[in-house]
Amino acid sequence: MDAVRRLRQVEKLMLAVAATLAVGTVGFRLILHESWFQAFYRAVITATLTGMDSIPKGDGARALSIVMVIAGLTIIAYSGAVIVEAIAGGILTGVVAERRRERTIQNLSDHYIICGYGRVGQRVADEFRASGARFVVIDVNDGAIEIAREAGYLFIQGNATEDEDLAQAGLARAKGIVVASDSDADNLYIVLSARALRPDLQIVARGSDEDAAKKLKLAGADRVVLPYTSAGRTMANLVLRPQVTEFLDTVTTSMGPDLHMAEIEVHRTCTQAGKTIRDIRVRKETGAIIVALRRHDGTFETTPEPDETIEPGDVIVGVGTNEELQKLEDLFSVGG
Repeated sequence: MDAVRRLRQVEKLMLAVAATLAVGTVGFRLILHESWFQAFYRAVITATLTGMDSIPKGDGARALSIVMVIAGLTIIAYSGAVIVEAIAGGILTGVVAERRRERTIQNLSDHYIICGYGRVGQRVADEFRASGARFVVIDVNDGAIEIAREAGYLFIQGNATEDEDLAQAGLARAKGIVVASDSDADNLYIVLSARALRPDLQIVARGSDEDAAKKLKLAGADRVVLPYTSAGRTMANLVLRPQVTEFLDTVTTSMGPDLHMAEIEVHRTCTQAGKTIRDIRVRKETGAIIVALRRHDGTFETTPEPDETIEPGDVIVGVGTNEELQKLEDLFSVGG
């Protein structure tokens, strides 16, 4: 990469400066028998073409001064070329952007991590962006990272199977992780690492088949998605139940029309806990509709009746516009 090559040029330049000053300091020390600091001072002002307080005595010192001047001229000329090329190539602005991106990731919390930025990972990122969720992409591939950079996403170029890269992406502060690599083996390794480091983390993984799905769940994945199975099911439903499928696609995508779905957990401190849907007057107060309740024991109440009681630990599945769903969340907020 050009940036790496330019950084190496800067490293060579710094090494040349250090070597020139070191040789000059030792040379003046041995020839003129000056103190180390005086010899270093003479080397600096000679190499930088600043001038000398006095003409060095002896042909040896003068010859060394000539060599130092020539070396200084060469270093200055090379420095100018490197600086011009660095500015033209954007390396300086690139380094600043890199530091800013690293600081932003370090300050993230309650965000999501996408491991693997292929076709599946890119779609996940688009959905996250549309819903306003904060996230970080991890991928080792240069092409994938370039796509993430062009999209303006936060990214880590590394291997998500490495604990260090997961830590750099803020795993300790993350809300969930999407494991979307093309390799079942890599996905299994990532899930194992993430679950070991964060037992409470929400993990959704991609698998190629049912056998891979079983292993991923045993490794600690909360949910496993099989893209080919899901695609086949969607295609079949588009033929058999096109309107139902279109409706579900409408309410489950963040980039579709105004109608969406949301899930809201009812906490014990919520004042609405213990009341019925009728008592809360959800439809009148928010405009949203509760289409399902997931009880704290894992069972579902679909199309709940108005007399259904909403208990602490339940998860409400609502349908409505973004504004209506926000009102629904406010209605069941902690202490609300």
